[in-house]
Amino acid sequence: MEKYTTLVPLLTLLICTLLQFTVLASKTSSPNLQPQFPCNLPHNLYPFCNTSLPLSTRSQSLLSLLTLPEKISYLCNNFSGIPRLGIPPYQWWSESCHGIATNGPGISFNGSIKSATMFPQVLNSAASFNRSLWFEIASAISVEGRAMYNNGQAGLTFWAPNINIFRDPRWGRGQETPGEDPLAVSSFAVEFVKGFQGEYWGKEREIGDGYFRKKRLVEKEGDDDDGFLMLSACCKHFTAYDLEKWGNFSRYSFNAVVTEQDMEDTYQPPFKSCIQQGKASCLMCSYNSINGVPACASGDLLQKVRNDWGFKGYITSDCDAVATIFEYQQYVNTAEDAVADALSAGVDINCGTYMLYNTESAIGQGKVKQGDIDRALMNLFFVLFRLELFNGDPLNGMFGRLGSQHVCTKEHQRLSLEAAKQGIVLLKNNDNFLPLNKDFVSSLGIIGPGANSTSQLAGGYSGVPCNAKTYVEGLQSYIKKTTYVGGCLDVACESNSKFDEAVLVAEASDYVVLVVGLDLTQETEDCDRVTLLLPGKQMELVSFVSSISKRPIILVLTGGGPLDVSFAKGDSRIASILWVGYPGEAGGRALAEVIFGDDNPGGKLPMTWYPESFTNIPMNNMKMRADPSCLYPGRTHRFYTGKAVYGFGYGLSYTNYTYKILSAPSSLNLLMKVGASLRRLYQTKVEIGYVAIDELSCETLMFNVRVSVTNVGHMNGSHVVMLYSKSFTTIEGAPIKQLIGFSRIHTVAHKSTYTSFIIDPCAHLSLADEQGKRILPLGEHVIMLEDLEHSLVIDI
Repeated sequence: MEKYTTLVPLLTLLICTLLQFTVLASKTSSPNLQPQFPCNLPHNLYPFCNTSLPLSTRSQSLLSLLTLPEKISYLCNNFSGIPRLGIPPYQWWSESCHGIATNGPGISFNGSIKSATMFPQVLNSAASFNRSLWFEIASAISVEGRAMYNNGQAGLTFWAPNINIFRDPRWGRGQETPGEDPLAVSSFAVEFVKGFQGEYWGKEREIGDGYFRKKRLVEKEGDDDDGFLMLSACCKHFTAYDLEKWGNFSRYSFNAVVTEQDMEDTYQPPFKSCIQQGKASCLMCSYNSINGVPACASGDLLQKVRNDWGFKGYITSDCDAVATIFEYQQYVNTAEDAVADALSAGVDINCGTYMLYNTESAIGQGKVKQGDIDRALMNLFFVLFRLELFNGDPLNGMFGRLGSQHVCTKEHQRLSLEAAKQGIVLLKNNDNFLPLNKDFVSSLGIIGPGANSTSQLAGGYSGVPCNAKTYVEGLQSYIKKTTYVGGCLDVACESNSKFDEAVLVAEASDYVVLVVGLDLTQETEDCDRVTLLLPGKQMELVSFVSSISKRPIILVLTGGGPLDVSFAKGDSRIASILWVGYPGEAGGRALAEVIFGDDNPGGKLPMTWYPESFTNIPMNNMKMRADPSCLYPGRTHRFYTGKAVYGFGYGLSYTNYTYKILSAPSSLNLLMKVGASLRRLYQTKVEIGYVAIDELSCETLMFNVRVSVTNVGHMNGSHVVMLYSKSFTTIEGAPIKQLIGFSRIHTVAHKSTYTSFIIDPCAHLSLADEQGKRILPLGEHVIMLEDLEHSLVIDI
């Protein structure tokens, strides 16, 4: 996302950027040059400024005052403003994947706010499997984003979260996503959007130096889609987008061939949840085509979002995905056709300038009607009014107290540290080698090309951190006698010229921590990997150091993409392996606390770690399900039939747990839950092996599964409980198993903790058939908790 792809968009980006600098300069100079907000004196008497009117009325009022050129000017992400109405420029493009980021031109760290809290990359946060943590992170980012807006350093519309499925381990942007599982990704999407947009108003909440009173932000009781917003979140990238640049395939022209079955149960659930449960106010269509039709030109996809899913926000293109419809995908014959197709499909605003420069000629050629533009603007305006952009001076509004004192607060720093710790995954710990007792560590050798760099903590879509500490700095806070060397010139590690210094440190140190893995030179936007092995000569470095160190070493793996570290998994000279990913600014401290036992790791992998042989599978193959006839092993834990280095949901602890399923039904009878016509059908044709979901009253079928988790070790710990199911059905394409619930709980040594899961059979036990219809298989289903199994028979 967010890269302009043609010469014309590049030139127009330069123009837009210059305009943006002009706007920023005007905000920091005399207020008489350019107001920072609409509805300022003397322009506050327009009806669209009247806060007592319904938002739809105000939106229509603003629309009625605009000329055609002014309407078209709104179709660019960098809106140039309408001085005659007192409406200043506005930049729609701001980013907040895991903190306020520098990627979008709507963000500036050149004002009095110089930094913002950098939370762990999304994949790390996903490894916590902690819904409340996800919500709190998004809420904290929202507070900092609104504070920056009040300070003239940010917009109100942010293009996050990225909720694409991490389908292929080589994908350079998998780090930005919540992983590979549709339920987990959907849950993250809902919590992030709710927290970011301002869910649960009507409470007093302590923010920084005092209490910040929030009032209920809804126009009508029970209608959350019409309520005011703290900030606007955007679900991206819609849809089936997970390839950057691989072989001859590019994201700008890639045609994702997706079955109806995979679309229904893999690619679409996160977006549906993001909109229906999360109430996201924005959706971004992606670069790629889906089954031959560019995503931003697909009326079938975009209209389904509004008509079937009830979406009431605005739809933006990726940057510059409207241009790619013509210039890369060659789906149409002219630029005007691309604009017409995008507007007709339902796109409301173009990140870029393709609509800005080509809409008027498209109207002249009869390809676009003003009604298409008016519809788009009403969607845009409605969100802006929900954000209170037209309510006058924001400092007088309900969020006006938020300022620089609410950015990089101690509360947010503590939350960042907690999130980093919860996202660390312990992959190996021979003979309980960890945690180390600092009182018995005389010296510590730290080796690794990124171990002393704060950039190694960040990941993609990062901003300027408040107070980042490297892994070396974090470990030094425990052990004063430490020695650091890189071992390689950089993460690419193309030379062994620095191995000798690593050997000297390893030989002289009591214990060795070796930090290797990936960084943004290996995986990022527009850059997919071609191998799952450690980059360059990193594997040689690991083997070399582990062979000469006094004790078995601690191996720390960085980066978002899965790695084939089978060599280390089976090597007794490597005692422990930790995955830290991109843990954010508190990553150095978090790693140290885990290594020295001040925190008990409880993270679980949110993606499968495949062997290097998986790279023989074409990345452009979008099929999820295995196909033995062509030796295709399938993808993700739901369908992958091959051997994994580490499986989805894998993660160790410094303690051990036992489980009991305390209560769950053994049978579920649907006969009284289906319609009369279907009941008669079943009474005469009992061999039917499933029931269509749309025939059921799903809310009457829900049940609870109650479990106990006993910490049988000597250390308290935070633990993720993961509940799965599988069905014994002959329906083609049924998952091997699927995640139906997860919960992170705090446990106390030698005590039991209880948790329960609400299971909706329509959502959790169903599957998609080959036509993309949700069906509930009859017969035996098995609910699984670790190695425990509970049988549930569904019949009619």
